[in-house]
Amino acid sequence: MNLNQTLPICIAGRWRLGQGDRYATLYPATGEAVAYLNAASLDDVEEAIQGADVAFRTSGWAQRKPHERAAVLYRVAQLIRERGEELAQLQRLDNGKPITETRNLVGSAAATFQFFAAACETLEETITPSRGDNLTMSVYEPMGVIAAITPWNSPIASEAQKMAPALAAGNAVVVKPAEVTPLMALELARICEEAGVPKGLISVLPGKGSVIGDAITLHPLVRRVSFTGGTSTGKHIAHIAADKMMPVSLELGGKSPTMVFEDADLDHAVAGVLYGIFSSSGESCIAGSRLFVGHGIYDTFMERLAAGAAALRVGDPADERTQVGPLITARHRESIESYVALGIEDGGRLRTGGMRPQGAQFDRGNYYLPTIIEDVRNDQRICQEEIFGPVLVAMPFSDENDLIEQANDSVYALAAGIWTRDYKKAWRFGRAVQAGNVWINTYKQFSISTPFGGWRDSGLGREKGRLGILQYMEQKSLYWGMNEQPLPWAGEENI
Repeated sequence: MNLNQTLPICIAGRWRLGQGDRYATLYPATGEAVAYLNAASLDDVEEAIQGADVAFRTSGWAQRKPHERAAVLYRVAQLIRERGEELAQLQRLDNGKPITETRNLVGSAAATFQFFAAACETLEETITPSRGDNLTMSVYEPMGVIAAITPWNSPIASEAQKMAPALAAGNAVVVKPAEVTPLMALELARICEEAGVPKGLISVLPGKGSVIGDAITLHPLVRRVSFTGGTSTGKHIAHIAADKMMPVSLELGGKSPTMVFEDADLDHAVAGVLYGIFSSSGESCIAGSRLFVGHGIYDTFMERLAAGAAALRVGDPADERTQVGPLITARHRESIESYVALGIEDGGRLRTGGMRPQGAQFDRGNYYLPTIIEDVRNDQRICQEEIFGPVLVAMPFSDENDLIEQANDSVYALAAGIWTRDYKKAWRFGRAVQAGNVWINTYKQFSISTPFGGWRDSGLGREKGRLGILQYMEQKSLYWGMNEQPLPWAGEENI
């Protein structure tokens, strides 16, 4: 990828300049241009989707044996690993995550393609129990054109989690990456083509979500949308999908509670809470952003937690030692600053952070210090609204029944964390907390083999898991007549 020239985008297998406005992607650490490209236009959207539909119907990809499609996806995984460091550095430039994190994300993308290749070639269809003179079967068919709309916080991992199962199922995929982070989707499309995915099956259409995303979602040839992003946008997509009678997968926002009980291993809990909220600069839907700590250990725990937060290394994402990098844009940082100001105005007390780091090395980047705010109530805006940044609100608790009520008092229900040595308590609270994902004595750990998703305003549907491929397929029942005589309704005189 030559970042010094205007980059082409992928439109139904053709690599050419988009017909929309030219813009630059910016490195969040310095504000400097990383690459230039033209956004997709509405005509580009039409060409991409029409081309995807043609490729789906004529390329033979959907008709290939599962193990043949799997072989191509295994090759995608291999190519990602071979180019791992190059891709990790590109993602660092794309969204400013520390290089240690972007390497993990690239590894995750490779593992995702490998996993769904295996899921593809081992997917079993079913002969169902007969209830008459029939052989009955349940089989699965690809849907057609799938739209994958991805966020800016973990591009290559999010794109792989949508593209891999959709391709494994035999579909075509139109990817709409976040406007500010299009580079990883473009590279992933090139890798897929190099691995042997037929041209035309993949398109990548950068641009504004309100324009390009809407046009893709509304298009009658798009059979399913898989979206990761903000809750308001997800609800908008759900309304469109309802009108189209189209299935959707929506992985949306979170305001995840973390509960530290008095019997917890404090060394593990402090490290886990810090990682849960401040890794990825807090720009994570599953960030453990609401902290509840047992009253008896609250002061001790918070003293250690604040010291740990203040000691985190904030800096250049290219530095191997950096733990907290810049935020995605200056505008996003301003949003976070307004939330912190609101929390303090509402009576909260700043325990640590709450400002931009000082020093010439931070002047051009979108940096913000890890921040902890205390003396807040769970019903306040800073405890209820997703900030999507390195801001933790902390509250003590004494009554365990009240704790679970507060933990569940949120429109979101994506994730939760529990820290206790008592396995019975862990089980009880793990079942009582309302969340799609619960970590016990750990946090923010993932497995491609385990379904992921949320409840309520945190989304619909599930990604990952062996059966995640079925999200991108239609189920069909087949009845094979085994009767020796004509159906009894027809008399002999009618035959």
